[in-house]
Amino acid sequence: MNKLDQITLKMIEHDAGSAKRIQHFLKVHRFAQLIGRAEQLDEHLQFILECAAIVHDIAIGPCKKKYGRCTGDLQEKEGPAYARELLAAFDLPEEDIQRICYLVAHHHSYHSIDGLDYQILVEADFLVNLYEEQISPEGIESTLERIFKTQTGIKLCKTQFAVNKSQETV
Repeated sequence: MNKLDQITLKMIEHDAGSAKRIQHFLKVHRFAQLIGRAEQLDEHLQFILECAAIVHDIAIGPCKKKYGRCTGDLQEKEGPAYARELLAAFDLPEEDIQRICYLVAHHHSYHSIDGLDYQILVEADFLVNLYEEQISPEGIESTLERIFKTQTGIKLCKTQFAVNKSQETV
């Protein structure tokens, strides 16, 4: 079994009892994987992206316990420590853990995207959240214009939600 599969299983254990969170991060991971491959990320950056996609919402459960809520800012504040703890068992280079934790700490911040791994993680999370939260067609179009930058992410969003078409969006 490869490291990504091992990390995925560990994350499923972390979110045990929350099928919704497990389903969410698995979908975000797959979209991130697909976009990263289509955008031709190198193998190393692809690995970082996929790790970050798997653990991006790692703080939701702990934040609910600690604060009674799990807002984006709380997830960004608390998430890196939980991600670091989970990833420590996998003998990853420190620089990789730092980048993954950085992505976890910023995945709800859209004003300072500083790399293709970050951009793709945000796009993958939005592709899932737009559907799961049943965002209106206007909200989807606005998000598409403001957030999406990769050709693959744009195409997936337009295709998934039939943007600029007269079809139903969800």
